[in-house]
This record gives sequence, C-alpha cells and structure tokens, in this order.
Amino acid sequence: MKLASLAAGIALALGLFTDALAEEPLVIHVGYAAIGVDNRPYSEGTSAATARAGEYLEKEFANDPNIKIEWTFFKGAGPAVNEGFANDQLDFAYQGDLPSLIGRATGLKTKYLLASGARKPLYLAAAKASGITRIEDLKGRKIALQRGTNGHLAAIKVLAAHGLNERDVQVVNLDSAGTVAALTSKDIDAAFGDTQLINLAAKGAADIIYTTKGDDPRFGRNAGVIGRQAFIEAHPEITQRLVDAFVKAAKWSSDEPNRPALFELWHKSGTPVPILEEYFSNDTLAYRNSPLIDDLLVSQYKEQAVKGKEFGLIRRDVDLNGWFEPKYLNSAIERLGLKDFWQSYGADGKPHAS
Repeated sequence: MKLASLAAGIALALGLFTDALAEEPLVIHVGYAAIGVDNRPYSEGTSAATARAGEYLEKEFANDPNIKIEWTFFKGAGPAVNEGFANDQLDFAYQGDLPSLIGRATGLKTKYLLASGARKPLYLAAAKASGITRIEDLKGRKIALQRGTNGHLAAIKVLAAHGLNERDVQVVNLDSAGTVAALTSKDIDAAFGDTQLINLAAKGAADIIYTTKGDDPRFGRNAGVIGRQAFIEAHPEITQRLVDAFVKAAKWSSDEPNRPALFELWHKSGTPVPILEEYFSNDTLAYRNSPLIDDLLVSQYKEQAVKGKEFGLIRRDVDLNGWFEPKYLNSAIERLGLKDFWQSYGADGKPHAS
C-alpha cells in the first residue's frame, strides 16, 4: 500500500514537472548586425529591418503565448553576431557576407536561410577640402572602415580595382557613429560606408566621390538571414514559420506602391527618409529586397570566400557545401503564391528565363 502511494506520488510529481517543462516559454533570439542612429534598436535598407520595424515575427507567433521574440542589435556588426552564435546566445541573425563566411570558416554551425539586404551598394566619402576626388587619391591617406564587415571586403575590392591595396592607405577601424564624427572633424580623410555618408554629404560635411552603384556588380555587398543549425534541427516547424514571416516582410518591402511607407517604416532607425530615397534611387525595391538564394547570390558568396582569403581577411578555405538551406524559403514562396514574384539571376548576373 505504501509502495503504491509512493509510486503515485512520483508519477504526480513527474507529471507536474513535465507540465512545467511544457509551459516553459521558448525565446527566439534574433540578432541584427547593425544598429540605428543613437543606438536605436532598429535598422534600415533590408527586409529584415522591415520584419523588425513591422513586427512580422511577433505577429507570426502572436497566438503562441509560449513563444517570445527577442531582438538584439549589434553595434559591433557582423563580428559581434559571430560571438553571439559562438556562445549560443543567438538563434537567427541578419548578417553580412564576410562575417558569416568567417564564422563558417571558424566552425560555427549555421545555415543560410534567405537573402536579405543583398546587392547593397557601398559609398566612399571624402572630408571637405581633403583634396580627394578619386579613389587613386586615397594612397597614403587616412580612411575609415569597419573591419570584419561586408563593407570591409567590398572596400578592398574597390581599392584593388584601382591599383591600391589595404597597405597603401592608413585604415582606421570605426563603426558608423565613429566614422561620422571623425569625418566631420576631419580626423580622417575619407571613409567607406553607406547611408551615414549620404546623410553627411547632404548636410554639406563631406563629399561622396564614388559609389558601387552602376559599377561592377561584384563590388556590391550581400547579406542574409542565418540560423543556428542546432535550433533549426530541434525546431523545424518554428523555423519554417519564422522564414514565412521574413518572406512576407520581403514581399511587402518589394512592392513599389509601398515605397513611401517602407521608407517611413525604416525611419524608425533614425535615418532620414530623403537619405533612404537616395540610397534606393534607380533601384527597384524587388531587386534590393529579393530573398532568393539564386545562382548569382551563391556565386557571389563563393567569390567573397576566395577574395576574403586572398586579401588575408579569412585564414582558411571556406566550405560552403550544405551551408545554403533553401527548403524553408522555397516552401514559403510556394505556399504564399510568390513563385514568380522575384526575378532570379544566373551567376553571370543575367536574369534567368521565366
């Protein structure tokens, strides 16, 4: 009788313990390799930024009280995201090509789930009265860029195309806010970046002397949403729903009638709307916000891996076999009726025949 009571008690305790575990909230940690003006927890220029500002992920799980979304924006950009993945502090993240390739090379177990912020242009701004009017004038001058980011690799490729390498200039490692301050005070001669430089030029504090827009498309930068492999394998259905939400954000961000509303939404980051209008001028929203993992994107990552090692930014070969995981993206596109919505491109940069 006593044994029966003891067994019943243990069973009850186990049941309560199991129920408690079942009710334990699942927190999905999402990182973003950038941060807004004055450290605002928003960004701009990507469909992932739309997903954050428009709360697409939160809405996807709104009826699941045991699932929470937590965003973290990293001033340290892509390298800081790699630390988050390495310490199991992130489940998913928006991240540029170079740092995600470095993470892959160092053994981080991640999967590339969809493109976001692909084909982003890079700008070069010179301080007022610096005498710099062309890229060749950078030799021996002090320039700012953020090491370890996709802008770093793009800048080196631009320099190389004009007969310069990283040792020909004095590189100062600065984030966006530091770059703006240093360029304004003329503590540096020039800087590579994007919207923060357009904004500075609009205020008359610097001159834009070059952009990759309209130049060789291989100079552009790519980025995407990366997932922690262990989380994906443990929660494939949640991963699918999360990718669904990102694809919905990409669709809304690609619709031209939404252009004014899109820039207003991204303005939560602190970047002025006219700067975003300039940043996206002469580009269709669908071109810049496509989530497709097409041959062009994959070829660009492969080239970045080779160039990254060639320029000494990546210490070893990067094995990309099995890293791109398009099944969640393809399922979302199929179920959301978006099969022909975005144009896919070949490795040669030419559109695939529909």
